[in-house]
Amino acid sequence: MSVQFGKRCKILRQKKGLTQQQVADALGISRSAYAYYEIGGSEPSLSVLWQLAQYFQVSADSLLDTSIK
Repeated sequence: MSVQFGKRCKILRQKKGLTQQQVADALGISRSAYAYYEIGGSEPSLSVLWQLAQYFQVSADSLLDTSIK
């Protein structure tokens, strides 16, 4: 994963008018853990990735941008 993943998460969060704390609470993780995802400092586990996709109502592929170029 890359910073792009984090940027996508941040954009989705901001479009919904949510704080990092609100997203973290919904996922059952700390705000700092979620913040690290947004800045590309760490990668979520597969279960957290799945939860993020469900929470933002997007596919995991769209978060990861796994399209072949």
